Amino acid sequence: MRNDFNNKVVWITGASSGIGEALAYAFSAVGARLILSSRRADELERVRGACVHPEQVKVLPLDLLDIASFSARTAEAIAVFGQIDVLIHNGGISQRSLVIETSLDVHRQVMELDYFSYVALTQAVLPHFAERKAGYFVVVSSVMGKIGTPMRSAYAAAKHALHGFFDCLRAEVFSMNIQVTILTPGYIRTNIARNAVTKDGSPFGKSSGNIEGGLPAPKAAAQILRVLAAGKFEAYIGKTGQEKLGLLINRLAPGILIRRAPGLMPK
Repeated sequence: MRNDFNNKVVWITGASSGIGEALAYAFSAVGARLILSSRRADELERVRGACVHPEQVKVLPLDLLDIASFSARTAEAIAVFGQIDVLIHNGGISQRSLVIETSLDVHRQVMELDYFSYVALTQAVLPHFAERKAGYFVVVSSVMGKIGTPMRSAYAAAKHALHGFFDCLRAEVFSMNIQVTILTPGYIRTNIARNAVTKDGSPFGKSSGNIEGGLPAPKAAAQILRVLAAGKFEAYIGKTGQEKLGLLINRLAPGILIRRAPGLMPK
């Protein structure tokens, strides 16, 4: 299935920075109408102003941990342009700590933000898509949704859960002309490591060599638009490097990756 996003209504969560911000610029450049959400309204306004067509961009502040607000926020989002064509699940948080030292509260926090908020917002938007017999869920997962390495247990668990949920959803809504694409980014140059939570929930507070050497967010957004235009079910986003190789090895010879995983600490 080929997709054209000109004049389509695209709702992006986590749109105030990183991949979400880059996607806002990329979608605006191809003529999409945008709804930008995150907690930081001032940053969303900055992104809106930097879009090619700011007059076609609306800001809708949204706290992904305030799941009780999703029904009202979804109604507001639909009312902005009269419909939603694409929902891009992008907001979330990463984690840097060992299992033995990480509090259960941190595991719950990461799962609530990176998994349950996606499920809840999907359930809020799905009736609109079903009524229109059209819609597109785009899920920003991670390579960590496919493999497991040290210091990322809560994050990997949430991302693995997204694959299970959205694969099932795709099977349920395929006949309704509703699409689902799961993106598995590798290292993308954003603040994801800096904003990651540690063993007690405090921020990691610094970037990493892997992230700094990753694909710039605008290039990631360009890759994503090509993937979505082609209507792919799932796709890796990033440089052609060890992350993509890791996915291939995990599929063809998982034992090799399992033996190597202890040495794959974040750098």
